Amino acid sequence: MAFKVCQTCARLLRPVYQRRFVLQSLETSGSVQKGYYSTASGGEDTGRVVPVQTVVSERRGSVVTVAINRPEVRNAVNQETAGRLLEQLTAFDGDPALSVAVLRGEGGNFCAGYDLKELANHTAALKLEQDVTKGPAPMGPSRLELSKPLIAVINGYAVAGGLELALLADLRVVEESAVMGVFCRRFGVPLIDGGTVRLPRLIGLSRALDLILTGRPIGAQEALAFGLANRVVPDGQGLQAALELAEQISSFPQQCLRADRRSAIYSCYDAPSFTQAMQYETDHGTPVIQSEAVAGATRFTSGTGKGGKFS
Repeated sequence: MAFKVCQTCARLLRPVYQRRFVLQSLETSGSVQKGYYSTASGGEDTGRVVPVQTVVSERRGSVVTVAINRPEVRNAVNQETAGRLLEQLTAFDGDPALSVAVLRGEGGNFCAGYDLKELANHTAALKLEQDVTKGPAPMGPSRLELSKPLIAVINGYAVAGGLELALLADLRVVEESAVMGVFCRRFGVPLIDGGTVRLPRLIGLSRALDLILTGRPIGAQEALAFGLANRVVPDGQGLQAALELAEQISSFPQQCLRADRRSAIYSCYDAPSFTQAMQYETDHGTPVIQSEAVAGATRFTSGTGKGGKFS
């Protein structure tokens, strides 16, 4: 009889201890910041948990990390998540204290694309803005033209709309076992988050069409050979490598860096001719000479950076 009572108590208490263990684990790992969950008001631990935010961020000096936090669906993006991603990256772009953002996914995957369960079950509720100059894209921020660098940490799956989010980044740090691809090819879901625009520009039309038409998976080494991956690192080291890269980029004179970045993007996407691209480069680079280059030249003459040193 006592054994049966103990069994009953164990069944009743197990969910409480499991819930506390999960919350403690999340807080310890940094996956969820304080304030993303709480118990009911009044100070008593009733076990009521506020839903975890679908996007979490963390500031590290002049670098901010933005993480998709839906690991139970391989970080597939629904409407709520899309809106939060747009808010976070828009806030980053407008914050003068931040220089670089790192985009990643929680729980072992970057992003498996748009949440097809939401698409299948709530078609009437979905509102897609047709004018690309207005409102969010289906994946959220993919129509943005950021003024500062964005680095993506690719691990697990970065497929379909998740691949399109990765293409938004300036640089992609890819873990060895990561898989990328246009997996939505199988289900008739189109690329409407910049995939057909950015992918051919990054890796060339022939290679882009190989991925777009077949939907086949591509691993880290092939992505590196294509130019889709900028760095390949061992599994589990993507975030650290991206943060080190972000800190290096943020340490450089920022006006010059952003002017050169902006000119490169303009020449790739917007310039109607070589001459106009050259003019844009001159117009935006010349003001930097007085604001940053003279001071930099002075540091060089005093011995800083000689011999190609970056520190």
